[in-house]
Amino acid sequence: MSQPSFPAGAARAPASSSRMVAAGMVFMTLMPLAMWLANRSTPLLLGLAAFCFTAAAALVPEGLRRSSAHLRLLVSTPLGIVLSAFLIWSLASILWSHGPAASLHGWAELALPIAFTLAIAASGRFSPSPVWLRALAVAIILACLLCIVELASGLSQRAALGIGKLMGFVFNRPAITALVLGVPVIHGLWSLPTRRSSDRLLAMVVGLAVAALALRSESASARLGLAVCVLCWPAALLWPRMTRRAIGSAFVLTMLLAPVLGMLAQNYMPSALLKRLPPMTGQARIEIWESFGQAARARPLLGTGFDTSPTLDRNPVAAQVEPERRRLLAVGHPHDMPLQAWVETGAVGAILMTLAGLLLLTRLGRMPAREAAPRLALAAACFAISVVGHGAWQGWWIAVLGASILWFPAHRERQGEHHG
Repeated sequence: MSQPSFPAGAARAPASSSRMVAAGMVFMTLMPLAMWLANRSTPLLLGLAAFCFTAAAALVPEGLRRSSAHLRLLVSTPLGIVLSAFLIWSLASILWSHGPAASLHGWAELALPIAFTLAIAASGRFSPSPVWLRALAVAIILACLLCIVELASGLSQRAALGIGKLMGFVFNRPAITALVLGVPVIHGLWSLPTRRSSDRLLAMVVGLAVAALALRSESASARLGLAVCVLCWPAALLWPRMTRRAIGSAFVLTMLLAPVLGMLAQNYMPSALLKRLPPMTGQARIEIWESFGQAARARPLLGTGFDTSPTLDRNPVAAQVEPERRRLLAVGHPHDMPLQAWVETGAVGAILMTLAGLLLLTRLGRMPAREAAPRLALAAACFAISVVGHGAWQGWWIAVLGASILWFPAHRERQGEHHG
């Protein structure tokens, strides 16, 4: 989960290129604050940043040629090939969607942030330097404080301004964004060669702000992701190989059992635990999983077509779901990424996603434990969030994931290097 490092251009970048780089870095840095204002804004900011970095590369002699070569390098890796295959299969599955236009829109919402991330990485102009890491750290802290103040005041600021939905859940996405972007920032500041105490203090404040917002928000997904990250980061430092294998086993098992997740949770989750969970996180969520699980088992190989979950109650597969569960197919999505992949893209899509995850873990296994640990912890946290949270292909989520990968310091993997 890091961008590759590329050789610098032979010629010094002109002033116009440097200005475009600065503009792109500003857009990347403003993401947490933008999510506080508008909680689906990350694709826009990532797209603007991609435009700036691509333009910056174009303003350097041979810049576009080098960017094209870098892009081919990124896409031709085993992980790049599998992800490309998933995108192609998802696009092909629109052929049997009951709403092709809506499915195509959903596919674009997934593909565009991925394209923006690749464009930024391929430009070779994005660099998470200490100055910009500090700027993003301040932006995360401010965004967390603003969200906490609004939640504590009952959203009185938004009510006075007459903007946005006056409901606490609007801060769930900013809380997740702060967590996902906070991990590379904390790692980057703590690992700077200068080892300044002020940078490490700033990293600790970021961690405290992220934790405070996750605990104060209504997002059970953010709290779960925070807990997984806090547990996995030190474990991956101390026992890297064992932690990686444990995460890999949990990942594969979760992907494999997704079509029967609701049935298993209903039969084997302790009732005492269910009673302690909020209604939408407990019994209601399990019933949604059961409904979508029946749809997944009805079309196990090909699925119902990409992004058909929002209107699955209108898909012909709904007739194969028990009548008492059919109404829950109208909730929008199954609140579980593996299950959504099974429902919409079938076993083919689920296998490709599983393979991509295993390739990512293999790639992290080639890094020193110090570099792999935060990436592994974030990967585990993001998967945990996606298992219980929002729709799998939402553009804001894909854009946040792409941005977090870019913010990690570049690291060259060495074949055959094993640590732990």
